[in-house]
Amino acid sequence: MILAVLQARMGSSRLPGKSMATLRGEPMIVRQLERVRGARCLSKIIVATSNETVDDALAGFLVSRGHTVHRGAGADLLARIARCAEAISSVSHVVRLKGDAPFVDAGVIDDAIRLALASGADYTSNRVRRTFPAGLEVEVIKAPALREAAAEERDPLARVSPTAAIRDQPERWSQAHLTAPRDWSRLDWRVKTAADLAFARSVYDALHPVDPDFRMTDVLDMLENRVDIARFAA
Repeated sequence: MILAVLQARMGSSRLPGKSMATLRGEPMIVRQLERVRGARCLSKIIVATSNETVDDALAGFLVSRGHTVHRGAGADLLARIARCAEAISSVSHVVRLKGDAPFVDAGVIDDAIRLALASGADYTSNRVRRTFPAGLEVEVIKAPALREAAAEERDPLARVSPTAAIRDQPERWSQAHLTAPRDWSRLDWRVKTAADLAFARSVYDALHPVDPDFRMTDVLDMLENRVDIARFAA
């Protein structure tokens, strides 16, 4: 079983409540889940959020919509992700996705998973050798490597970056790297500020009504032709 864990929270300092900010009439977290469900290689999706009061409304909303939610310690993201895998039997790989990425691409997710399976790597990603726009990061981790890393003692500050313990030790955990046809790493499509949200809304307004499952290439093509939207991404 291949499990996707989508991290999400409401307590962002720069854009509080961004997971519930609307894109085409639905919260951003819902739009992300719609896009992730398009990945054919995934078996199940869990939203991982904190057990802090600020995330109560987010968790309650997702459960009311029928989504699976796991809540854990706000500061230890690695432990939270590992517990998602432990809660479900027969998980072979965990796909980590971040909650500030409304342009997450199902095709990129599938490509990363296929590379992970073909290579047999403990850790597969498109973030070590960056060529994709920021906001399209995918990390595929073998469940045993995830459990092993989560069980080890780490500096509390290091726990905020859940995959760093694995990513920074390629001599211990083997790696495979997914790269794009061209280097688009200068682009940043994450939603971290109000300006980022305005850009996301402009893209969704342009592309979502035509094709709700629009891909990275559709956004790139649009940015070449829509100067009014492209200026938000500069």
